[in-house]
Amino acid sequence: MGDLSRLRVLVVDDEHLARERLRQLLADLGVVQVHCQGDSQAAQDWLVRHPADVALLDIGMPGRDGMALARQLRQLPLPPQLIFSTAHDHYAVEAFELNAADYLLKPVRRERLAEALRRAQARLGGRDETPCFVVRQRGRMVNVPFGEARYLKAELKYVTLVTRDGEYLLDEPLVALEQQLGDTVLRIHRNCLVMRDAVQELSQTGDEQWQIRLRDIAEPLPVSRRQIHAIKAALAPAGSVRTIT
Repeated sequence: MGDLSRLRVLVVDDEHLARERLRQLLADLGVVQVHCQGDSQAAQDWLVRHPADVALLDIGMPGRDGMALARQLRQLPLPPQLIFSTAHDHYAVEAFELNAADYLLKPVRRERLAEALRRAQARLGGRDETPCFVVRQRGRMVNVPFGEARYLKAELKYVTLVTRDGEYLLDEPLVALEQQLGDTVLRIHRNCLVMRDAVQELSQTGDEQWQIRLRDIAEPLPVSRRQIHAIKAALAPAGSVRTIT
């Protein structure tokens, strides 16, 4: 069984006692990164600024219910795995249409919660599905595999995801994407993140001026002088990346 201690879990339930019970169950299972919210809007606002691996959602809540929240979360570029926790069994079909990892009936038992978390963890590890960005294209949601992504650039109020074959607009702030993507990206400028495994060459073009070349991208990208030392340190272990001075 996998180690659950590294999971980042968001609990969303309008009942204080239900939130605290889930918090205690998660602690009993060794999960230490747990954040709780009492309604859908607060949860969505929190997820814009913080990464989460799993969202543990109640369904019957005032305002937007858990199903409506889940549909919103599925539109995030890096949506958390969904686990529903509810007193009603008649939402199960809709839950699995949203690709939920599991559907738990209250009162939630520790053993069932552990099983659900391990199922979500397996998906995060890529055994059940290929990691993807979820983007909107012509009014529908599209999965863009991580392997096709090359860089993300903030422009006005949007972020552009550039792949080997095209571009997609994301609504999430660049800083939130950086937190969610972690070590898979490098910040090369205040408005640009590149996928670490796409980097082919780092070169100096003038006095304290640098640029980076990415696989399948014709034009090099400028590197901020403020970021160059961190980038060199990050790329040092990668023997396949050339550094030209």
